Amino acid sequence: MNSAVAALQMSSTRDREENLTCAELLIKKAAGSGVKLVVLPENFALYGIDNLYPAGLRESENNSADSLRKWLSSIAIKYRVWLVAGSIPIASCPADRLLDKHVRAACLVINDCGDEVARYDKIHLFDVDVADDKGRYRESATVAAGDQVVLVDTPCGRLGLTICYDLRFAAQFHQLRQQGAEIITVPSAFTATTGAAHWQVLLRARAIETQCYIVAPNQSGRHSATRCSYGHSMIIDPWGEVLACLQAGCGVVSAEIDLEKLTAVRKGMPIQDHQRLVF
Repeated sequence: MNSAVAALQMSSTRDREENLTCAELLIKKAAGSGVKLVVLPENFALYGIDNLYPAGLRESENNSADSLRKWLSSIAIKYRVWLVAGSIPIASCPADRLLDKHVRAACLVINDCGDEVARYDKIHLFDVDVADDKGRYRESATVAAGDQVVLVDTPCGRLGLTICYDLRFAAQFHQLRQQGAEIITVPSAFTATTGAAHWQVLLRARAIETQCYIVAPNQSGRHSATRCSYGHSMIIDPWGEVLACLQAGCGVVSAEIDLEKLTAVRKGMPIQDHQRLVF
């Protein structure tokens, strides 16, 4: 049985209420077309400030995260959809002591009853130099890395969770496939410079290597004087075909998840059985 998923493309700014209003309108649009699972981009609620997780506001950010969790729950119930909530800053982590003045960049999965059924903390942090207006990115200055891959069963299939920079690390995607992933989400705020060079080729590669559906919502356009995202949110099938893509602006891309097609692709080319080297 097929089921539809959607990826939301946003141009989030430092105006949290405006961002949430935009997100709800897009979720409403997706739900109205019969979509069962909606994936928001990274930093959907707040983006475009130099220090996204200011150290002096850890407690208030934690409260903000709590309010976002309540908002997500209410929206999931209101529109009867599952939500994969991009990423939000949470000043706590499940098992260990958080680094001082840091948060976790957490992707939450909310079911259509409003229950939080999974949480993934971003593993790979964006500490790079890019030839753009920002130039230097050091995510680890305010974010502590997670260390666990996370999967969750959904009405659309078994879902593996990643965030943005994780896309460059094939081993994480292979672990998700080995643990039964059929769909992998990649909520992102991929920069315009790196996106133009690598976004689609990496997404298609991960789909082909894992023989999974890839659902990749991205931020789009200019968020501030120094931050600009690539857009091109897309959904890719297990053969590597781009099923839907939105190049720029805010909007929704959706596609059917056909698990029978996924099974046929894996049966015809059983690369999991042929794997000789283990990551």
